[in-house]
Amino acid sequence: MITRHFIDVTNADGSRRRVHYRRAGEGPPLLMAHQSPRSSAEYIPLLETWSAHFTCIAPDTPGFGESDPLPVAAPDVGDYADAVLAFLDAIGLARCGAYGFHSGAIILATAAKRAPERFWAMVTEGFAMWTDAERADFGANYTPPYTMTAYGEHLTWTWNRIREQSWFFPWYACADSHRLPHAHDDVAQNHDMVMDVLAAGPSYALGYAAVLQAPRDLPEPGQPTPPTLVSGYDGDPMKAHIDRIQTLPEGWATAKCVLPVEAKAAALDWLRPRAETGAVLPRAPDDEGFTTVPDWGQLHWIGDRAAGHLHLHAQGSAAEFTGMANALALDLPGHGLSDGFAAPPTLAALLDVLVAALEPLLTAPLTRISGDGASARLAVHLAAKLGVSADPVPDAPPAGWPDLTPDRFGSHLTRAWGFARAEAAFDPWDQPSKANAKTLAPGVLEPARLHRRVLAALRAQHVPALLALLG
Repeated sequence: MITRHFIDVTNADGSRRRVHYRRAGEGPPLLMAHQSPRSSAEYIPLLETWSAHFTCIAPDTPGFGESDPLPVAAPDVGDYADAVLAFLDAIGLARCGAYGFHSGAIILATAAKRAPERFWAMVTEGFAMWTDAERADFGANYTPPYTMTAYGEHLTWTWNRIREQSWFFPWYACADSHRLPHAHDDVAQNHDMVMDVLAAGPSYALGYAAVLQAPRDLPEPGQPTPPTLVSGYDGDPMKAHIDRIQTLPEGWATAKCVLPVEAKAAALDWLRPRAETGAVLPRAPDDEGFTTVPDWGQLHWIGDRAAGHLHLHAQGSAAEFTGMANALALDLPGHGLSDGFAAPPTLAALLDVLVAALEPLLTAPLTRISGDGASARLAVHLAAKLGVSADPVPDAPPAGWPDLTPDRFGSHLTRAWGFARAEAAFDPWDQPSKANAKTLAPGVLEPARLHRRVLAALRAQHVPALLALLG
């Protein structure tokens, strides 16, 4: 089973930063660094496979996924490398193996150069060796600032930026000479990557720029370095960069593969014989985490486990939008960071998961359950099952839900943005009128807040069915 966790990491300036990571398996510890602008979610298939051999630890890079950004205005690759080492310190790992893809490979190689004793072996797949001309070109064009706009125009740019990166490399060089051999228009794949860009927000440009401008000063002869495999496969532009490495450091090797699966097999062949034992120290913050439901999955929670008050967010929203102080909030199944059901659940199944999630989570008895929107009715059902009181259900008109099914042109993103603005101004959102106007709370129409609300709406599963279930 892949589990998700948070841990607080100490920055170089002494401040604290929250890191989200995925973990799977048992055995020698293996750190896995994802590419930009992705998150550790891209490693779910690898975590499922490699967990048979290692304790796989896949953190979200600072500013990506659900990890806080670095407290630096313009971080460089050294800052991201130091963040890797600080994360290892936080989880209690003195030494581990490591695997990184593209920008993850560059960050790991930099971390290994700063602290080679921390790694017993490393695989860098898609290790880029830019020329000075390429670095200058990328610096000027590859990472424009990621500016959130009031009406969501940045979402249109995001979709087309990700959609066309499989057509051309670099993505902005739209010319026949820059075409890629495996162009596609896979909506699901593009949507997954766009969701990671939306989660990163402004960190998207920062993380990319740091790696694109990073020096490629490989270890000098005699300089300590972990045994490292540099690999690549056909269709990845970085495979050709293997030939740009003029002199391999001692203990390094290369592998030119045809298929991605062959590159992963070569990585395992490199890492497994060199593996060393090590233990991960489980620690977690006391105001956020995940609670496990056996044989089902995990629910994300925030707030006070001892408050005695549970507040449920509205269908299609997330716990971060409850705004409820001195309470515990859960991301409902299929919402926020929580796992979901494969199909719309029955009310009984939904209540069973919530009850099972609360049992190990609460540190004080519940005395009150409340909810927003249709979740006010869910709160009544849950309260009855647990034998506690629930807030009265307000007499509010029913609200619909927009069609947010991903499409090849990304129009679902603009629909989500239009929904988020309407929801902030009217209740119900789909019946705008003077009678339904809401008092605009401070900051409710700020682009950064709308951006997060859109992300929550796009993550939500089975919303129309749940609204019907609770109506």
